[in-house]
Amino acid sequence: MRLAPAVLPLLATLLITLAACAEFPALDGSVLPTQANTPFPDMVPLASLIQRANANDNGAAMREAAITPRLASLRARASRLRGPVIATDARVRLLRGVQVPTQ
Repeated sequence: MRLAPAVLPLLATLLITLAACAEFPALDGSVLPTQANTPFPDMVPLASLIQRANANDNGAAMREAAITPRLASLRARASRLRGPVIATDARVRLLRGVQVPTQ
């Protein structure tokens, strides 16, 4: 089914009109009075924030100090996992294979 070209603008107008009749949600009570009266934060240039973040070396040292014990435990766990999965005697039996009885 194909619509006539003259119907498309009418259909678009109808859809826009119906969308304009929608009610907005009630937002009056969603903001607390303490939030409504707070001032907006100051606008600060991004370059100064980046410069301040790069000048602070304590953050990297603190992060490294926090990560070091976890890194050591992960390395110890990895070394334990590097061992053989199957015990040596079981591996030898598996490699010998199944011996089928002859009839």
